[in-house]
Amino acid sequence: MQNSFFENRQRSVQQIIDANQLDGILFTSLETIRYLCGFTGSDGVLLVSPKEAFFLTDSRYWTQAEEEVKQSRIVHYKKKLEGMASLISDLKLRNVGVEGSSFTLSFFNALSKIFGKEMQFIALEDEIKNIRAAKDSQELSLIREAIDLSSKSFSHIMGLLREGAIEREIALEMECFIKKNGAESTGFDIIIASGKRSALPHGRASDKRIERGDFILIDFGLRLQGYHSDQTRTLVCGKPNSEQTKIYQIVKDAHDKAIEAIRPGIPFSEIDGVARNHIKQQGYGDYFGHGLGHGIGLAVHEDPAVNGENKGLIQEGMVFTVEPGIYIPNLGGVRIEDMILVTSQGAELLSYLPRELTII
Repeated sequence: MQNSFFENRQRSVQQIIDANQLDGILFTSLETIRYLCGFTGSDGVLLVSPKEAFFLTDSRYWTQAEEEVKQSRIVHYKKKLEGMASLISDLKLRNVGVEGSSFTLSFFNALSKIFGKEMQFIALEDEIKNIRAAKDSQELSLIREAIDLSSKSFSHIMGLLREGAIEREIALEMECFIKKNGAESTGFDIIIASGKRSALPHGRASDKRIERGDFILIDFGLRLQGYHSDQTRTLVCGKPNSEQTKIYQIVKDAHDKAIEAIRPGIPFSEIDGVARNHIKQQGYGDYFGHGLGHGIGLAVHEDPAVNGENKGLIQEGMVFTVEPGIYIPNLGGVRIEDMILVTSQGAELLSYLPRELTII
């Protein structure tokens, strides 16, 4: 990846430093570290000061850091805590921002003990979350690649979906296809839930066999070069009954109405409300319990949260899911999930698998 991407990303950190009158910010979450300097390993710390960024790591990653890290000076340490304290001391930092969601209490206590009242740590939440909310062109390219491979994996297992097929075996075949074709991993345990189990929003694949008349809910995704995809489709084995057809159409209409309403500058809660109100008006409001969607990128679930509590405003460049559902115990469930990109004109659908009810 070009250095200019990391330069631009770190520039947004400098703006947070200036706005909060900080001497620097310590980043400890691996996703944010990867975003800001390119490091893909499993341990390290990034310190961004007003003048320079420093990536700290131990001997396990010295060579990897030299190959991957951009726009940051590499600092070696034997122990993480000592390395952090030494750099903070050398730079004479006094007011340091930290990622509130990943900076551990043990680090806080240990560093506070070392520096005493000379050091103040300021937990940053929304400021840090917003750094990764809008995707740049490089990120969008990788997200599209992830969606392409994910969609191919779904098409691959379509031929295996039949009466008598075992959920777990289909999920395993999907996972093998994903990994054989270049993905780092699945984004999460693949969800394949049929019949009454489809009423479980996160029903992992089991030893149940698909039966005629079953809804089959399939939620799948992967990680490719660090970036994720996340899609859900619901199918039916054999001819659907009138209740199944009705429920599916309600969910699809809620999905489509929400996407049509997306545009920059309106609250996430309003989009959630569009889908939720439609489902409620049709008499199924009690059966849609989760939020409408979530941001997705270097983490499969990241900001923004698309739910009724988020009064924040949608911004151009954001990527998030839209996934309304209806889940009726002892009957089954339907979810349709797509990934969208917010543009100046509204929502661009990034995922493209058919959304009409598929009969197998």
